Amino acid sequence: MPIIVNLDVVMAKRKISLNELSERVDLTLSNLSILKTGKAKAIRFSTLEAICRALDCQPADLLEFVHEDDNPR
Repeated sequence: MPIIVNLDVVMAKRKISLNELSERVDLTLSNLSILKTGKAKAIRFSTLEAICRALDCQPADLLEFVHEDDNPR
């Protein structure tokens, strides 16, 4: 998948747990976990905005595009 989710990296830099982020953005642990592990198929802009506010970051800090050719498997 060419979109990489770096939520776990940003959370680690901010020293925030999944539970704490879940409370701050009012999302279930399950939904945040799906996003964090890169299994999400989509994300709403309102969710992305809430996460960026809670983590004081930009969307580009959370999402990264990788060309298929650059991603060895």
